[in-house]
Amino acid sequence: MALVRGESMTPTLRPGDRLLVGYRRRPVVGDVVVARLADGTVAVKRAVERRTTVGGRPGWWLLSDAPALGVDSRHRGPVPDEDVLAVVLARLWPRPTRRLPAPLGPTAASSPSADGS
Repeated sequence: MALVRGESMTPTLRPGDRLLVGYRRRPVVGDVVVARLADGTVAVKRAVERRTTVGGRPGWWLLSDAPALGVDSRHRGPVPDEDVLAVVLARLWPRPTRRLPAPLGPTAASSPSADGS
């Protein structure tokens, strides 16, 4: 389980949210993960793409859903695979009304809805 502190993942997650995490699941693009950043901070971020670290190891580019808030890979660089500690499976509290959404971006905003509109 993980506890959200800070505003960097709003509106997806808010301070005080309690998360169910999976330690044995490998992340895929778009997953919300718990990771140890280069400065030792453990944070909840979104895995946006695969990157190679400065040392040549495989890793992840992790971003906040609220880009103006918090620290992420834009400030600390790619996070090595071994420092991505868990994948968020669900929000336990407050009781979720829906799944964790993907952030709105250029591709999400321009894609047609399921009803074709």
